[in-house]
Amino acid sequence: MAPLTPSVAAARRLVVKIGSALLVDRGGGLHRGWLTALAEDVAEAKARGTDVILVSSGSIALGRGILGLPAGALTLDQSQAAASVGQIRLARAYEEVLAPHGLTAGQVLVTLEDTEDRRRYLNSRATMETLLGLGVVPIVNENDTVATDEIRFGDNDRLAAQIAVTIGADQLVLLSDVDGLYSDNPKVNKDAHRLDVVEKITPEIEAMAGDPVSGLSKGGMKTKLMAAKTAVAGGCAMAITEGSVLRPLDALARGAACTWFLAEDTPQLARKRWIATMKPRGELRLDAGAVAALGQGKSLLAAGVTAVAGAFGRGDPVAILGPGGEALAKGLVRYSASEARSIAGRRSGDMEAILGYAGRGPMVHRDDMAR
Repeated sequence: MAPLTPSVAAARRLVVKIGSALLVDRGGGLHRGWLTALAEDVAEAKARGTDVILVSSGSIALGRGILGLPAGALTLDQSQAAASVGQIRLARAYEEVLAPHGLTAGQVLVTLEDTEDRRRYLNSRATMETLLGLGVVPIVNENDTVATDEIRFGDNDRLAAQIAVTIGADQLVLLSDVDGLYSDNPKVNKDAHRLDVVEKITPEIEAMAGDPVSGLSKGGMKTKLMAAKTAVAGGCAMAITEGSVLRPLDALARGAACTWFLAEDTPQLARKRWIATMKPRGELRLDAGAVAALGQGKSLLAAGVTAVAGAFGRGDPVAILGPGGEALAKGLVRYSASEARSIAGRRSGDMEAILGYAGRGPMVHRDDMAR
């Protein structure tokens, strides 16, 4: 049987990556008409109940036009200066096209370090979850004003995939200047054909990747395949589609040419499988009431913790044990070991007086737990 192709109209949480060439012309001007049409797609998705996150390139390309920087490769200092100017203009443009639909835009700037450092990763995730819960459309970009070569994603395809996995998206769409993955370069091989669906990224699939075709974008098909590997392993299906048409998400929903990479699992199961492979850095022992609550699929509250062992920080994996020391689950704890010891057995209302701040909710959230 042919695999079931995902429908972007059915996405629960959708990440959309927008390439520089779609947003900015070669003279450094913004394609405002295209961006206005994209805002219609976003508004339609939001009306369906879909969370939408936009990962947007374009700040450097837009800023270099504003600053009148020369064509060709920029120095790191020039790139950072261009990003500083372009990011303001880009954020304002998103704000202006989303506002008529009653949508609020929020800017999130990240670097590679933010995903590799667990505390920063958790902070980024919590911020975006809060924004989405408030109905905001996060506009995410690499923080090019401070990023150096050592801490760069290097392209927003991989950044988009990492963001998709971080916030548990079930679909990622790369709006690009190509309409999918081809068996060979279609510009030089007339027999090359597009792959509509990729069920598994094999070495043969990877061999089909070519080099960038746009003078504005950094990412080529190789980076898109790297993004696909990250996305599908995290339970997120990914599509590559040509994005220059007006309302590209609507076009994709109506059957526009694309390549879909199928997810290996759901985002929730992929995350729990990842947690299950971690080595615990500490232990939380529970009372009978907390064990019963976990059995009902609830989060672990501090009130149900009777003992804390180990030296761990916020976001580290811990073993969750029953009253007799039997293993129940693993989870990512929301407090450091010292904080966990101070609030173990205490009610949520006591948190602020003990910690000096209102707390971060449960000791281990059910979404961060693998049983």
